[in-house]
Amino acid sequence: MGTTGHLTAATAHLHPPRTRRAFGTAKKLVAAYGALSAAVLITVAVLALTGHQVTSFMWGRSGGVLASAAVIYWMTVLAARGTRWAYLRVRILSVLMPIVIVGIDMIPGVCPPWFALIQAVSAVPLAAAAFLSNGSQLRAAFPKGS
Repeated sequence: MGTTGHLTAATAHLHPPRTRRAFGTAKKLVAAYGALSAAVLITVAVLALTGHQVTSFMWGRSGGVLASAAVIYWMTVLAARGTRWAYLRVRILSVLMPIVIVGIDMIPGVCPPWFALIQAVSAVPLAAAAFLSNGSQLRAAFPKGS
């Protein structure tokens, strides 16, 4: 399947400038989530290398959150190209992940307060992407039945 440069009926709804801008912003927000998640993992690594106490939860959590950022970014790129299933998953994950991040970090004794705080900060751009991906502009690009 090659590309011919022509719009297909399935992807024509993705080409209005406002829709392209919205997807561009969503990709930037998810990339910021990834960058902040990487910063959390780097912080955990530096602390471990300098002899500070770092738990296996902190390693696993920061690595898992970074992995989720990579997956969500990939799905956002696919959604911007017209893949409906990817768009639906971006809508769901961009809402759920910030809730899960903050919710788990609020469990007493699970992690130190500084870790919970920087994890919550890393989730802020993804929460912003949730508002954008669930907004009317991008929903209109993927009408039901498309």
